[in-house]
Amino acid sequence: MELVEIEYIGEEKKIEYEYQIQKVIKQCFMTENLMDKNLYINIILTTPEEIRKYNKQYRNIDKETDVLSFPIFEKEEIEKIQKNGNEVPEVLGDLIISMKQVARQAEEYGHSFERELAYMVVHGFYHLMGYDHIEEEDKKEMRLKEENILTILKINRE
Repeated sequence: MELVEIEYIGEEKKIEYEYQIQKVIKQCFMTENLMDKNLYINIILTTPEEIRKYNKQYRNIDKETDVLSFPIFEKEEIEKIQKNGNEVPEVLGDLIISMKQVARQAEEYGHSFERELAYMVVHGFYHLMGYDHIEEEDKKEMRLKEENILTILKINRE
């Protein structure tokens, strides 16, 4: 079963993006014990203009952003999902990533495009898992989980 479905809107398809995303999502699923669930993630790689439209439509914020997450389940519901052999896979949620913003932030933070893309995927994944960074304590927990995945994959800050 595929863990991730990748779509492109206004961006050129690149195998290296897909390899990186699949590697990161697989590690996220393994770390969070989701491999035995019948779940996958839909990821859209797009432009700043397109992500702005989604941001305005779904969050009423008329500006570009780096990643948007649209979870399907509440945190508690994910633990209860059981794999059934006849079941059609369910989407854990959708991630929309602005590839130009990934490039800008990689340059701004002084690390590679690959590292920033991996971070966006991990960050979005944990939003789909029900984590957020509004409260400081929640932010610390989410950051620890994100950094754990990147460390396991040896995707470090340069």
